[in-house]
Amino acid sequence: MRGRGVVRACHPEPTVAVTVLVTALAAASGRSPAACAVLGAAVLCGQLSIGWCNDLVDAGRDTAAGRTDKPLAAGTAGGGAVAAAAVSALTACVVLSLAAGRSAGAAHLTGVAAAWAYNLGVKRTAASWVPYALAFGLLPAFVTLGLPGRPWPPGWAMAAGALLGVGAHFTNVLPDIDADLAAGVRGLPQRLGPRRTRVLAPLPLLAASAVLVVGPPGPVGRAGWAALLVTAGLAAATTAATSQGARAGSRLPFLATLAMAVTAVGLLVLHGGSLAPA
Repeated sequence: MRGRGVVRACHPEPTVAVTVLVTALAAASGRSPAACAVLGAAVLCGQLSIGWCNDLVDAGRDTAAGRTDKPLAAGTAGGGAVAAAAVSALTACVVLSLAAGRSAGAAHLTGVAAAWAYNLGVKRTAASWVPYALAFGLLPAFVTLGLPGRPWPPGWAMAAGALLGVGAHFTNVLPDIDADLAAGVRGLPQRLGPRRTRVLAPLPLLAASAVLVVGPPGPVGRAGWAALLVTAGLAAATTAATSQGARAGSRLPFLATLAMAVTAVGLLVLHGGSLAPA
């Protein structure tokens, strides 16, 4: 039972999502199966460490709030076990990241360090979006800096990754803004408030999709225009629903922005072949 609680404390859904994204991006860029496996394992360990660190830092607040969905607060996982898991995952992340190449490893570890900094205090400041932008913006670099010649990815890929990270931050916070404010967490979305955050959350994701449509070389194609049209429609629908007074606690804005994030991620993987130099 406690083993299952430790697994739940790692935030398995985003952990798996980010790991699959980077592995797919590496495959699309032409990395070998072995290299994809190393990159995927490094990202998995990094995300595990970030998730466990997050639950450890928030354990007191979650317990005070009666968060039965949080294993540490619910007593289904012990703090010592989660701390040991976080340290072990972080150690493995360092080893695996550097195994992908020193430059590539440094890029990934910088992103992981930014995420830990978010957990350890930046999340309570107006700069809460910066670790997300940095960590996601460097993911394409983790893929390309291990290629022959260690090339940096094109600017559009890093810009799209950073925008996707900011959108992920706003989307992740959306359902819990009121609870965060009650607990004294005042990151940028919390400072903006629920209503303005619902309006603004789709914008970086829409911008990421636009960059991914017009940034890569070659014609846009029907798939690109269709994805941009879908993203723009979701952004407009979210903004309209919020301006018309969506009921408190509605998950519609969250689900719409999540769909936009999935679309942007799909575009990024679709253009993975453009990350490698010709």
